[in-house]
Amino acid sequence: MGDFHNPDSDLDRFRFRLGFAAIVVLLAFGLLIGRFVWLQVIQHDFYQTRAEDNRIALIPIVPNRGVITDRNGIVLARNYSAFTLEITPSRVPNLEASIDALATVIDIQPKDRKRFKRVMDEAKNFESIPIRTRLTDAEVARFAAQRYRFPGIEVKARLFRQYPLGSVASHAIGYIGRITDRDLGWIEEMEKQANYKGTDHIGKNGLEQHYEFELHGETGYEEVEIDAGGRALRSLKRIPPVSGNNLSLSLDVKLQQITEQAFGERKGALVAIDPSTGGILALVSNPTYDPNLFVDGITPDNWKELNDHPSKPMVNRAINGSYPPGSTFKPFMALAALEMGKRTANQTISDPGFFNFGNHHFRDDKKGGHGTVDMYKSIVHSCDTYYYILANDMGIDNISKFMGQLGLGQRTGIDLGKDGASETKGVLPSQEWKKQRFKKPEQQKWYAGETISIGIGQGYNSYTPIQLAQATAVIANNGVMFRPHIVRHITDAKTGEKRIIEPQPIRDLKLKPQNIEVIRRAMVGVNKEGTGARAFAGAPYESAGKTGTAQVYSLKGADYKAHSIKQELRDHALFIAYAPADKPTIALAVLVENGGFGAQSAAPIARMVMDYYLLGKLPAGAAQEDAAAVEDDNEE
Repeated sequence: MGDFHNPDSDLDRFRFRLGFAAIVVLLAFGLLIGRFVWLQVIQHDFYQTRAEDNRIALIPIVPNRGVITDRNGIVLARNYSAFTLEITPSRVPNLEASIDALATVIDIQPKDRKRFKRVMDEAKNFESIPIRTRLTDAEVARFAAQRYRFPGIEVKARLFRQYPLGSVASHAIGYIGRITDRDLGWIEEMEKQANYKGTDHIGKNGLEQHYEFELHGETGYEEVEIDAGGRALRSLKRIPPVSGNNLSLSLDVKLQQITEQAFGERKGALVAIDPSTGGILALVSNPTYDPNLFVDGITPDNWKELNDHPSKPMVNRAINGSYPPGSTFKPFMALAALEMGKRTANQTISDPGFFNFGNHHFRDDKKGGHGTVDMYKSIVHSCDTYYYILANDMGIDNISKFMGQLGLGQRTGIDLGKDGASETKGVLPSQEWKKQRFKKPEQQKWYAGETISIGIGQGYNSYTPIQLAQATAVIANNGVMFRPHIVRHITDAKTGEKRIIEPQPIRDLKLKPQNIEVIRRAMVGVNKEGTGARAFAGAPYESAGKTGTAQVYSLKGADYKAHSIKQELRDHALFIAYAPADKPTIALAVLVENGGFGAQSAAPIARMVMDYYLLGKLPAGAAQEDAAAVEDDNEE
C-alpha cells in the first residue's frame, strides 16, 4: 500500500522554508548594508583619517637654534650643517653584522661604536641614531653607491652647534647635549613636547639651558606620501620651521678673554657688573672647558677627564663656589655700623695688635697693631682688631640682617641654568641659621665668641663671587641693587624685533648719603695709599677697592708661611673694586683659590680688567704677581 502525500501540507512547508531563507538573505543583506553604512557614512571621517595616516607620513623639520653673540656682535654660539650616518635600530635585522659591514665602506672607529651604544641605551624614543657625524663628500658618495646593502641606515643632513671661541666664556654660555628621560620630563611638564618632535639635543647648562625655549625655535613639518614599504613617493605639503630667537649679551667677550688669560693656570673666578643696570660684563671661572666636546655626545674618556680632574673645570666657581670673603667683608661691616648708629666715621680705637675675648686671643695681621684707628684707616689698612670689636658690639643677628639686604647668602637670580638651581646660596650666619644647620642642641647654640671672626669675613661666612660683586655694585650705585643678568636683548626670529631685557631693580637700601660717602672714600684710599696701592699705581683713573685674604684652614696661632703649606691649603686671595670712583661703570669681585694675599694675586687681575674696560688697552705685565709686595699688602 503506497504512501499518500498531502499536497497542501507540502506546499506549506516549502513556503515556510522559502520564507525563512528569504528572511535570512534579507537579514544578511541588511547586515551588509548596515555595515556598509557604518563604515562608509558614519565612520567615514575616522577611516579616511586612518587611511591618510597610512598613506602620509609627517616628518618633523628641526629648526635652526638661535645664535648667541656678545655685546659687540661677536658670535659665541652658532650652527652649521653637516652629513651624518644614522641607523634606525628597529629597521635593521642584525645590528652588529650591519655595523661591521658598514665599517668596510665608512670609517667607523671604536669610539663611534661606544657612543652609538650609549646613546641607544639612553634614548628610548628615537627614530634614528647617528653612528658617524660630519661625513666628507667622498664618504657620502661611497655610501650612496652601496645604499641598497644597508636597510635602515641612511645619510641625513643635520644641524650642529658650534662654539667658535672654544672654552672662552663656556661657564656662561653652557652647552647642549642629547635629550634624556629627565629632559623629556621637563619638556612635558612645560607642555612643549609637540615642539620637540625630531629634536635630539637640548641646552644643558648656562644660557643654553636658561633660554632653551627662546633658542630652540618652532619645529616644522613635511607631509610625505609613502608606499606600503614605507618609502617616500612625493612631498605633499611643507610647513617650514621657525629658527630660534637670537641672544645678544651684555658680556664683552674680549674682556672675558683678557680676564681668563690673566688667571693663567690659577683656579678662581671673576664677576664684573655694570652697577647701574646689573648687566654682566665678564663672568669667569677658571679652569674652563670646551663646550664643543658635548655637541656630538662627549666620549667617556673626555667625560672622565673633566670630572676627575683635581681642578674641577666643570664647576662654575663664579656662581657655585662659596668662599669666606675675608677682609673684603670690612667695608660692608663699616657701612652696617654707620647705618645702625654703632659707630661714627671719626670714632677711634687703640689697636694693640690683638683683641681678647674670654679666654681667646684674636690676633691682628700687623704685629704691634695699627695704633689709633678710625673707620677710614680701618678699611685702608685693613685693621682686624677694629672689626673684632665692632662685630662684638653689633651682634650676629644685626650683622646678618644688614648683609642680607646686600644680597649676601642669597641666590642672585642670574639668568644661568634652570630655575635658579644652578646657583649656590652660600652661608649668611645667624642664630636662626645655626639652629637649622645643626641637629644637636649643644651645636645649635650661638656663642658670642663666634661673632668675633665673622667681623673680618671668616667663621661661618661663605659667599659666591657673584654675591660679592653684586654687593660691591650696591656701594658703587649708592645703595640701589639690580638683578645680575647676562642677556641684553632677544631678537625675534620671525619679526626681527628686539626685545630688551630691562634692568630689574631689586631694592633700594635707602642708605644715608653721608654714610655711603665715608665707605666710598675709604675704598678709594685703599687703592691710593692702602693695600691695593701697588696694583693700581699709575692708573689714569680713580678706582675704589678692598683686598682680602680668606683662611682655608686654621693655623692655630702659628705664623702663616705660604711656602711651607700645601698649595690646596693656602689662603684664598680676594679683591672687590669699582671704577671710575665718581661715576662707576664697572664693579667686580676677584677670587684666586689658594692665591695667598689679595693684593698680590687678585688685585693685579682687577687692574688688568679695568685698564682694558676703561682705557681699551692692556698694560704690559699687569697680571704678574709681585713677589716683592710691600708690607701693607699683607695687612688684610
